[in-house]
Amino acid sequence: MRLHTTRRAPNPRRVHMFLAEKGLEIETVEVALDGVANRAGELLARSPFGRVPVLELDDGRCLGETRAICAWIEGRHPEPNLMGVDADERAFIEMHDRRAEFHLLLPIANWIRHGHPGLAPLEQPQFPDFAASQAGKLNEFAAVFDAALATRPWWAGDRFSIADITAFCAVEFARGLMRWQPGEQGLPNLQAWRDRVAARPSARAGM
Repeated sequence: MRLHTTRRAPNPRRVHMFLAEKGLEIETVEVALDGVANRAGELLARSPFGRVPVLELDDGRCLGETRAICAWIEGRHPEPNLMGVDADERAFIEMHDRRAEFHLLLPIANWIRHGHPGLAPLEQPQFPDFAASQAGKLNEFAAVFDAALATRPWWAGDRFSIADITAFCAVEFARGLMRWQPGEQGLPNLQAWRDRVAARPSARAGM
């Protein structure tokens, strides 16, 4: 079993953090996201969109999409639980995970892909006006996250979950490439939550 991945990218990092929280190690294959290596050769045989992460199973099947990979891992290694112990908790954790993905990670990714010159090989053409609009969306959605985190310690409730992993990897992606800091945006609860997650050993996984 092998995980096709790339360092620092947010979606592979989500899987690395998930594995680290489980105390698991999987052989990794590093893929260069340069617009060439990831869109040709062996990776395309495993991932038709040329994207990582991809989990190559022992039987040769390849599982793409971050949350699907994490669900596979959780099903085989249920402890510590990160996706919910019953139907109610699973539903609410998934809701918050999706919100982190769609309302934090997606605008951040769009902002970076269209606004950072280093991402030009992956995104042609780039649209700077779209990047600027996505930065505005990020601040709008981040304010909602900040207000919610005033009432609870973790994004989906009283305990750490996959939803925190997704949101954290999104925030760190913005911090690393666009120098976006929640505290500097007047979001103290989001900053305090970010710092709590960053203190966990798993936060260094995938770096």
